[in-house]
Amino acid sequence: MLDTLIAGARVVTPAGTTACNIGLRSGRIAFLGEDVPAAAEIIDAAGLIAMPGGIDSHVHISQPSGPGIEMADDFASATRAAVAGGNTTVLPFCLPEGDQTLREAVAAYHAKADGNCMCDVSFHLIVKDTDPVTLGQDLPALIAAGHTSFKVFMTYEGLALTDREILDVMSVAKEQGALVMVHAENEDAIEFLRDRAAREGEGAPVWHARTRPVPVEREATHRAITLAEIADVPLTIVHVSNGESLEEIRRGRARGAKVFAETCPQYITLTAEDLDRAGFEGAKYVCSPPPRDRGNWADIWAGIEQGTFELFSSDHCPFRFADTAGKDAPGARASFRNIPNGIPGVETRLPILFSEGVIKGRISLERFAAITSSNHARLYGLATKGAIMVGKDADITLWDPSLTRTIRQADLHHGSDYTPWEGFEVTGWPVRTFLRGQTVMLGGDPVGAPLGRHLERTSPETLL
Repeated sequence: MLDTLIAGARVVTPAGTTACNIGLRSGRIAFLGEDVPAAAEIIDAAGLIAMPGGIDSHVHISQPSGPGIEMADDFASATRAAVAGGNTTVLPFCLPEGDQTLREAVAAYHAKADGNCMCDVSFHLIVKDTDPVTLGQDLPALIAAGHTSFKVFMTYEGLALTDREILDVMSVAKEQGALVMVHAENEDAIEFLRDRAAREGEGAPVWHARTRPVPVEREATHRAITLAEIADVPLTIVHVSNGESLEEIRRGRARGAKVFAETCPQYITLTAEDLDRAGFEGAKYVCSPPPRDRGNWADIWAGIEQGTFELFSSDHCPFRFADTAGKDAPGARASFRNIPNGIPGVETRLPILFSEGVIKGRISLERFAAITSSNHARLYGLATKGAIMVGKDADITLWDPSLTRTIRQADLHHGSDYTPWEGFEVTGWPVRTFLRGQTVMLGGDPVGAPLGRHLERTSPETLL
């Protein structure tokens, strides 16, 4: 007997979308078909769409953010928001704090997450040091233990690596079968522009965008791909914000580079003008790369529609707006340089793309499932996730495609005190989510005890 039968939904599978029943047993999908086998619970899902549970492979949770600055979400609040938004797995970044080794940092993140997660989690690593212990011992050991992806930065003081250091890190990825993720912005160019803005007395939030223009990202994207070609490794360029950087990715692929691309909701719905709002309101939109202009929306949509982007993530990086430990940090009103960098979005990622993409006819249900779940599982080695098919984990989200909602901070579950999409209307909203067959969200609200587990991952190289 099945534990649960989800009956009558339109089911999005790797083979296409069909009307059928889904049988769940012992946390896995055990049946797909038109029959009605015996089940302890039968859920009438007529009129709903069954999608693989969302996988958000780019989130920041409980991450060190500088002296006196606190991220708004811990693992409890972030994963509550994630399941409320239709997600069943998130991949946060593990950043060593101070003199911590990578292995010490991973242990600390496990302590933060264990027993507190409403959805499954798996940690990416952040490599900010290239000493012999990090590259020769910690990184290979952690990759072998299932942490098979890591991120390097080309910007931010204390995080940015030189080209040689990036190549050294990529060499470890090549040897160990891991996937490198790159934050591509040119730190020297940003510092040049920031210093010039300071000399001219410009400190408002909008100058965060003006000192990180498109060429800063375009050049770094080209350079990151070039370095990956030299090291002969695949890589993911995260949070691509504009058409010129996307064109660098296309050129790299035409040369034979194995490069994957990710974008986010802010690059199809927000603009740099949002950072120019009256008073300090523009600080709510400070993130990197910054939102661009409406012309770049069209370029990003073309990349989504044509398949140039494999991944659509949130880059959830939440801070509280009305808080001196958050966006209103000491000195933030005097200079954009002191505004904590990042915006919340894990709960709103899927509804925004569903409404703007599926409902408006830009992408199919199958494409939506691929760039919000299936491709994330494939690229990051989540072998049992990302698809509605027999044998996979019973991670399923039921969507009501006719439900229209206006995004309001008052209705959201993250730890931040604002949403950049306040008042944004969407059509289509997740109404029930199953994690390994157990309901973790119903009617838009998290339910039940934290069931989330940490997931060890296989080498992405076997899945690329």
